[in-house]
Amino acid sequence: MDNLPSRAIESSPHRVPAGRGPDGRAEFARGWPVVLACFCLAVFAWGFGFYGQSVYLAALRASRGWSATLISGATTTYYLWGAVLLAMVPRAIERFGAMGVTLCGALLMGTGTILISRVAAPWQLYGSMLVMGVGWACTSTTAIAVTLAQWFDQRRGLAISLALNGASVGGLAVAPALVALTHKMGLPRAVLLLIAGALLLLLPVLVFGMRRTAHRSRLSAGQRAMAIDSLPSFTTRGALMRDLGFWSVAVPFALALLAQVGFIVHQVAFVLPHLGVAGAGTAVALTAGAATTGRLALAAVIDRLNQRRVAAISFTSQAAGLALMLLRPASPSALYLGSVIFGLSVGNVVTMPALIVQREFSARSFGLVIGLSSMVGQAGLSAGPALLGAVHDVTGGYPASVSLCIAIELLAALLILLRPCRLRM
Repeated sequence: MDNLPSRAIESSPHRVPAGRGPDGRAEFARGWPVVLACFCLAVFAWGFGFYGQSVYLAALRASRGWSATLISGATTTYYLWGAVLLAMVPRAIERFGAMGVTLCGALLMGTGTILISRVAAPWQLYGSMLVMGVGWACTSTTAIAVTLAQWFDQRRGLAISLALNGASVGGLAVAPALVALTHKMGLPRAVLLLIAGALLLLLPVLVFGMRRTAHRSRLSAGQRAMAIDSLPSFTTRGALMRDLGFWSVAVPFALALLAQVGFIVHQVAFVLPHLGVAGAGTAVALTAGAATTGRLALAAVIDRLNQRRVAAISFTSQAAGLALMLLRPASPSALYLGSVIFGLSVGNVVTMPALIVQREFSARSFGLVIGLSSMVGQAGLSAGPALLGAVHDVTGGYPASVSLCIAIELLAALLILLRPCRLRM
């Protein structure tokens, strides 16, 4: 039961250095359509399934009068349900193909979002989040990383970084559009209009990008053997979960994502009293735009850096951005600058687990480790919205919630630097 099929993920990652020679260029020339498809998929998934959560929370609080705890609890349910499904995504891609899984995921994401915009009772909100959670699992990091692993060996890190830039573009384009159109025509009409338009653009791109058979590795047998033998390899979830090296990646990123997602879901509600509707949309856009800039800047050099140290710096910089906003909440410039500082690492926190995994684990374990680490990470981040909502309701404001995020980010920065020896528990 724990065995994970390896055919969909057996291609070797970047053990053959840099991927800058003719083979690396040829690989990217063959694989660019799937990178484009994954980029557009990330725009859709993060735009509606990640950054959009902040808009839904603010709109439902205003229109229904429900508490932040109730609504953010539904968001937590959404992320927890998605976390349960994430470990199954590599197997689903193996059985049904990347195109089938991502197409179904996009349709379910769209359906769930439309249902959320039209809920009249709390039980409907939670049910809609369950539908949306299936779509999120089939369109987010695990699905994208495993899909690209079928196509890329030498330039996998670059391919993943470029594709996941769509996540930042989703926040930059979709979230402000949701804020503006919701203010103008209400949440139900705004969501229907944007979902319909986005799916009309996305579905043909997915078919175009993923219609062909994935490129398999062309590494020599000797290179493949060296890549497999030089790093830890796992074939079952049970064995992987007994490895301290796995938890040294999964736990810090789970904590960082808890703080990151928790703040992003509450970001609009936090800045709205000080910036107004237009300013809140601008703050979200600045966060997403900074995420794109940060990921692009790092993508060109990340393979030559100590990725754990880069992760620690990323977590610490997010804590600094939150501290600036916490200390100067009445200053628009501080809120905007803090959003930028926080946002610079948003994209990299999403991208870097896959890059660390491909460096520290064997190629044959890639899909298994990514699926399970994504499940742990999403289980952690799923607690963020509800935790911050509960702290807000208990204390009557956001200062305590933001302070908690800062503490969690700093703890994650410390833990990611504590890489253990390869020991089994």
